[in-house]
Amino acid sequence: MPSFKRSTPTRGPLAGALICLILAPASATALTLQRPLQFFSGRTETLSTVKVVAKKPYRSRTTGSGRILPDGSLLLVQQVFDEGQTPQQRSWRIRQLGPGRYGGTMTDAIGPVMVQDVGGRYRFTFRMKGNLSVEQWLTPLAGGRVARSDVTVKKFGFRVASSAGMVRKI
Repeated sequence: MPSFKRSTPTRGPLAGALICLILAPASATALTLQRPLQFFSGRTETLSTVKVVAKKPYRSRTTGSGRILPDGSLLLVQQVFDEGQTPQQRSWRIRQLGPGRYGGTMTDAIGPVMVQDVGGRYRFTFRMKGNLSVEQWLTPLAGGRVARSDVTVKKFGFRVASSAGMVRKI
């Protein structure tokens, strides 16, 4: 898959890390099913606030369109709209590896994206250019159509960026 790079020098790789973070999460009911990837097929929207060290926080909106492929994996294509920036596109391909474990690829990640079900919450981990380590927690909320997303980006063990937002099924 092609890599989509940020061209704005004022944001650099940290913003790129946060821009590619939100994999459209699922509802509380759907995430607890045996086949949660099915929930991701269809449309999702993420609204979040991104904070990068020594930068002004900005808003981000991501729309996703996903489908389950014949091999059972999820293909998710997202459009990322960051405040004051040109829209970007990224793609995810995620498949189940075992009970409560998923893995795959994402256009901005270096190496695999790993996903674990941890007590009904979903923990995403992956690495990005610039020696960035990304951890995202998706927490399904009551009502079944919204999840909270909390992202932390670290470099050499120090937190350099974060994002908090909500994802909803549309």
